[in-house]
Amino acid sequence: MLRAAIVGVTALLISSSTLAYAQTAAPTDAQGASNDWKELTDVRIDLIKAALQLTPEQQKLWPAVESAIRARAEVRRDRIENLQKMRSDQPDFFDILRNRANNMAQRANGLKQYADAWEPLYKTLDDKQKARLRFVAMLAAHEAREWIAEEGGGE
Repeated sequence: MLRAAIVGVTALLISSSTLAYAQTAAPTDAQGASNDWKELTDVRIDLIKAALQLTPEQQKLWPAVESAIRARAEVRRDRIENLQKMRSDQPDFFDILRNRANNMAQRANGLKQYADAWEPLYKTLDDKQKARLRFVAMLAAHEAREWIAEEGGGE
């Protein structure tokens, strides 16, 4: 029963946060967009943490994970802003290739840091926590695919 409740609440939180974000009017300034991005990141972090139901010992490992999540979100926001700027500037083919190469190198390095932050905590998770984490990750991936399909985001 508890598991069903957790799954239900998690699904509700993910869908409601995504719908709320999607229905928010596009900010007219960079500060507004940055605040929206931060709010969305905060909701996602809170959702992951709630789904994991960390023990007191695991809580000690959480700050590094949260910092890594925030860093990845910030890099992703910057990358999307850069892509939007490049589209409006109409760069030449070689600028696009160089930008893509730089983004791939940056993302690879960021992913290594992300894995390094998650690994100590993940090793302490029990099977139920790992299952909840997989569930939240699958929903997040699904939401990202929908966003990319609707908005034409990504690279």
